[in-house]
Amino acid sequence: MPSVSLAPALSEELIEQAVATLRGRRAAVLTGAGISTDSGIPDYRGEGAPRAHPMTYQSFMESHRHRQRYWLGSHLGWGKFASATPNQGHKAIAAAEASAAFSGVVTQNVDALHHKAGSLRVVDLHGRLDKVRCVHCGQSFTRGAIADAISHLNPWLSETDLDGHIRPDGDVDVAVTDEFVVPRCDMCEGVLKPEVIFFGEFVPPSVYDQAAGIVARSEALIVAGSSLVVNTGMRLVSAAHKRKLPIVIINRGPTKADRMATVRIEGGTSETLGAIVEGLGL
Repeated sequence: MPSVSLAPALSEELIEQAVATLRGRRAAVLTGAGISTDSGIPDYRGEGAPRAHPMTYQSFMESHRHRQRYWLGSHLGWGKFASATPNQGHKAIAAAEASAAFSGVVTQNVDALHHKAGSLRVVDLHGRLDKVRCVHCGQSFTRGAIADAISHLNPWLSETDLDGHIRPDGDVDVAVTDEFVVPRCDMCEGVLKPEVIFFGEFVPPSVYDQAAGIVARSEALIVAGSSLVVNTGMRLVSAAHKRKLPIVIINRGPTKADRMATVRIEGGTSETLGAIVEGLGL
């Protein structure tokens, strides 16, 4: 099918084209930060997004000062991040998966909102913020347990007014303070790190293979809320395009794969996915 460009007045027509493209085909879904903005979590590149770069793996591992800054900012953002609830887009995907119209979700987000929405086949390409692991002994912790430990180690936080911009990874851009005590593994005193892929880290091959498997077993691909700047997501789209799968892209702003799109919808993911799933009769 030829690529379809969007004019705002044609949104209903494009949704109809997306429905026609997807009907009778099991679709994989690739999501990015844009799908979670309606749940109160900003994206990296949208309007009002913070300009600072997220923590890199090298900085986190090599510098206690950087770990202080990360865990302070991440702790401040955790409450809002953990309380975020799935929006219409997450729920529409889960409903379509339950009806076997969608084969599974590959997400670049770390917010676990697809899990909360009820999706069962989810590949978290970049990990999940609600899990923490010791990089030395491998002991796993819930993020809630680490939040409790941070509060216990730093009781002054409850009486201090620290604020900043929350990022899609749950981190808050805040100035570090020397008095902040970084939590450590209670098994070996090792360095604790959230189970997310920091900038400078690579997605584990086994995780990428799971994601590629969902796309390979599908007959269409939906990209929702991602500019596809991160290479891992773009590789999956390129693989689908190489197999000549129909590709529906929903995003505010351009993506690196617009030329590959069968249907390209400029708009929000919540209402658009809701309309598509409704159009499919699910």
